[in-house]
Amino acid sequence: MLVMILGYLLVDLVTPGRLHRLIWEEQNRNASLILSANTLGVAIIVVTAIFASEVGLAIGLMTTVIYGVLGVLMMTGSFLLIDLLTPAKLSTVLSGTHLHPATWVNASAHVSVAAVMAAAIS
Repeated sequence: MLVMILGYLLVDLVTPGRLHRLIWEEQNRNASLILSANTLGVAIIVVTAIFASEVGLAIGLMTTVIYGVLGVLMMTGSFLLIDLLTPAKLSTVLSGTHLHPATWVNASAHVSVAAVMAAAIS
């Protein structure tokens, strides 16, 4: 849960406005898609880290948190890299009211980074 909270906070940091307001009050599909992909990505990494852990509970939990945090940082990095390499600012795109194609690109990058992390773990 701590890693998922970190993922939420980092997505909230890179998007304009507050995620709570964007998703639950304004029902923004762009922000919802990015946060959903981030949450799914974190879950993929954490589940893989748990299954790959062959040591005791304490070390297993610690390595799971480390892999989870690395994954969240890498997903945030992919967001920033895509934002840097594309003509439109993703933070602005995400605050738009219509579902933008760039949101799908970014969401797939989150899940792809998580899949790569999961493969590296196992």
